[in-house]
Amino acid sequence: MLTDSQSRIGNGPGFDPVDLSGHSFWAKSAEERDAAFAELRRERPISWQRPAEGSLLEDEDDPGYWAVVRHEDVVTVSRNNQVFSSSPDNGGVMFENVPAQLLEETQSILAMDEPQHTVTRKLVGSAFNPRQIRKIEEQIRNQARSIVTDLIEAGPSDFVDQVAKRLPLWTISEMLGVPDDERERMVQAVDEMVGLHDPEFKGEGGDPLMALLGGIATLHDVAQNLIDARRSRAEDDLMTALVQADIDGQRLSDDDIRSYFVLLAVAGNDTTRNTTSHAMRALTDYPEQRALLMSDFDRHIVPAVEEFIRWGTAVMTFRRTAIEDFDLNGQRIAAGDKVVMFYSSANRDETVFADPWRFDITRSPNPHVGFGGGGVHTCLGNHVARLQLKAIFGELLTRVPDLTVSDPEFVVGHFMHAIKRMPCT
Repeated sequence: MLTDSQSRIGNGPGFDPVDLSGHSFWAKSAEERDAAFAELRRERPISWQRPAEGSLLEDEDDPGYWAVVRHEDVVTVSRNNQVFSSSPDNGGVMFENVPAQLLEETQSILAMDEPQHTVTRKLVGSAFNPRQIRKIEEQIRNQARSIVTDLIEAGPSDFVDQVAKRLPLWTISEMLGVPDDERERMVQAVDEMVGLHDPEFKGEGGDPLMALLGGIATLHDVAQNLIDARRSRAEDDLMTALVQADIDGQRLSDDDIRSYFVLLAVAGNDTTRNTTSHAMRALTDYPEQRALLMSDFDRHIVPAVEEFIRWGTAVMTFRRTAIEDFDLNGQRIAAGDKVVMFYSSANRDETVFADPWRFDITRSPNPHVGFGGGGVHTCLGNHVARLQLKAIFGELLTRVPDLTVSDPEFVVGHFMHAIKRMPCT
């Protein structure tokens, strides 16, 4: 049943006339979608929407959700984690409805509330000690160099396959100690999970749930093999550090590690992969920005990376559920209401970013929400992602300065702003 505040929104049953919930909306281009977001940012920044199409958990009583599209409101929801829950018990963080068990098996710290979140994040974070970070930095530089060497030898090819997907996959695999013969299986599983609503990646019989379950099973299998191997013989890698992590006698269970492995495989892989692709496309479309970056790479690359992240906005949506009543910029959010944050809209908010559809590598300030809107769920791997982007574009712009890409082919979905293929010459 709709609350009083919900029934006053939109027409008919209370749903807003600008529909953000259907697959047809997410099959549009980013520019077309933002025309709808811009209308909502101006006129109804917190709108009541029908349930997301394609939910994996049927709920006939699902009343819908609040769509939060302004930067200010996304930040408010992100930072009030004591009000807006991420827990699977309250629906988790995915746009659509997903069974709680699947969320627990795939989301790790992303779908935890306090105090469990702080304890687990400390345990996971303890594995990223200074020595591990130095090792990761060296690996990333070497990997970027090797990837661009291979690109030069390959000639015209698919940028996603030849460049964008290789660095994050390589980095995550090296960090965790994933064997070479397991890496392609891992990235295929990630593609199936991220593209579960895309016809190309759907599982047997075109069932999104089968695609998701198949991807989870594969990643859990890879993770458990690593856990078992590291418990019997330690190696100098992150998986060993996770297995051995101990804070005041508390340790990570196999379930904890498998779930975190899935989170790393998806978030640590697909986000940088797609940001790299979007950035290369932007540098092709805006040659004056490319020339500026190349004119003094060391000076411009730090703000450029922030603009790459804002421009691509690899993760487009996340959800929370209010566990108590809350006033969000004048709109009453009732306990039990679902709230979906639209990061791709927040990163085009005209009140925060001057001329938001201008790609500007010198943009400052640039308070994008590409790693979340702040608060306890800020991306733990943001430092690694920035290192990867700096390294790969340092190699590309120095060694292949005339590289260009053509029109990308996008994955249909409302979670990841993903590019399947993008030819390069």
